[in-house]
Amino acid sequence: MTDYLVRLGVPRRLAKLALPVAATLIALLYPLFVGNLFSQFPSTRTAVVMLVYMMMAVGLNIVVGYAGLLDLGYVAFYAMGAYTAAWFSSIQFPNQNFHLWDVGVGSKVPGFHVSVWLLLPLAGILTAIVGVMIGLPTLRLRGDYLAIVTLGFGEIMPQIARNGDNLFGTGFNLTNGPNGITPLDSPGFGTLNYLQGSGTFFTSDRLFYWTALVLLLITIFCSWRLRDSRLGRAWIAIREDETAAAAMGVPLMRTKTWAYATGAFFGGVAGAYYASFKSATFPGDFFFNISVFILCMVILGGMGNIWGVIVGAALLAYLDQAGLADLGNLLNVDAPKYEFGIFGVILLVVMLFRPEGLIPSSRRAAEFHEGVHDEPAYDLDHE
Repeated sequence: MTDYLVRLGVPRRLAKLALPVAATLIALLYPLFVGNLFSQFPSTRTAVVMLVYMMMAVGLNIVVGYAGLLDLGYVAFYAMGAYTAAWFSSIQFPNQNFHLWDVGVGSKVPGFHVSVWLLLPLAGILTAIVGVMIGLPTLRLRGDYLAIVTLGFGEIMPQIARNGDNLFGTGFNLTNGPNGITPLDSPGFGTLNYLQGSGTFFTSDRLFYWTALVLLLITIFCSWRLRDSRLGRAWIAIREDETAAAAMGVPLMRTKTWAYATGAFFGGVAGAYYASFKSATFPGDFFFNISVFILCMVILGGMGNIWGVIVGAALLAYLDQAGLADLGNLLNVDAPKYEFGIFGVILLVVMLFRPEGLIPSSRRAAEFHEGVHDEPAYDLDHE
């Protein structure tokens, strides 16, 4: 599309913005015309979940796609963000009574009740700190060893959430255990409450959707700017050859830690917003399969390419939330029953026929194709 617009006389710099601007406008207007589309199109509420997964996938892409660090415990950051929102916007701590810009909550209601708009950056910062704490002792490892250690941390967080109603036997109720924390305060501005909406235009689902879209656009912009920054180039150098990067003066530990903390930040923001959207958070939301699911989105779309990751996340999230059920109804098959098998087949086909992903970055595509076209050593003629 860019080349076509350039041939029409549009400056290349403007032509590159045409597709992102068009996609943003379509996404912005989607809730207004979704009711006129086929029932197979995702509803506004389903689209909110898809946007949250896109945010998490773009965040994980910084760790896996840019820096090349295989992270199998990303769900820990998602959980940390969700519980941060839950702690400070519910009656989880009834002995306290603190209110700050909350919406629709009486002043005498116990607990912490802080505005969601303050909790989103707070969740990101706290989660980034957790990311640094996890990263410092683990990022000295490489490859499979790093993946196994991150898997371990990813398994620790759900167990803390499940048993946090009696934290370490002290009797302190941090997470309310298997019952989770519910309800959470609604986002809003002044008298506008997201759960109630305002009139027929600003419905609850539309408000949540447009806010999620804004958060996704901020995540995309930050990821894009980071990719082209000096830090982003250092991440890519580490991904391609860690030894060579170190020899050229790239500080490995500090650079890796920045990648881990940045990915954790966006995972925490996504988790906090999703918890506010559901008005609840439960330990069952943070199992290992969520980490694998988000990693599959990055691999399917194309590691290192923001737009590819967004497409992969949108596709898998839609299939998970509604697509398989809609397909099963059309074919009279219980498709959700075979969900992970279907996802496995999709990944297998993509890895066999397009290993770089659906929409890879040009650098990653070149790496894969050069490797594919190399002639095996045992086929060479020896004289």
